[in-house]
Amino acid sequence: MATHHDGTEQERRALDAYIKLMRSTIAVNARLMPPLLAEYGITPTQLGVLEALSHLGAMPHCALAGKLLVSASNLTTVLDNLERDGLVRRDRDPRDRRVSMTSLTPAGQARLASFFPQHVQRLVDAMSGLDASEQFELARLCRKLGRTAAALEGQDTAATIARST
Repeated sequence: MATHHDGTEQERRALDAYIKLMRSTIAVNARLMPPLLAEYGITPTQLGVLEALSHLGAMPHCALAGKLLVSASNLTTVLDNLERDGLVRRDRDPRDRRVSMTSLTPAGQARLASFFPQHVQRLVDAMSGLDASEQFELARLCRKLGRTAAALEGQDTAATIARST
């Protein structure tokens, strides 16, 4: 649905693009996220933690929060639950005892491996409405949009968002 905002052409165009971006995000997430919880007992944020640690290795709490675009307080609860389940471990950084490093345990790696291929296939299916060149173009445009928004915002969080896209 296009916007019915009675504004300038620039305002209507921006609102229409934003509405379409958000609706497509919601639709893709509706395909991807429910099976994670129903079939594997993993929340989207838990998936983000497991995936980030798997691909990037151990990292401090604040860096992980920045990568996942979540608050440090929300991440604490997520990490508490993952640690309780034996999927992550938090250790003091030997170089700076004020810093807690979070890492994936072997059980966490195994858990991620148990469902990640199915998750990726659902993502491939959800993105199948776009051909390869359109997917590259979408990624390029999203990165450009994120960087522009971050530059306008001028906050550390926004800069983190732009770098991670």
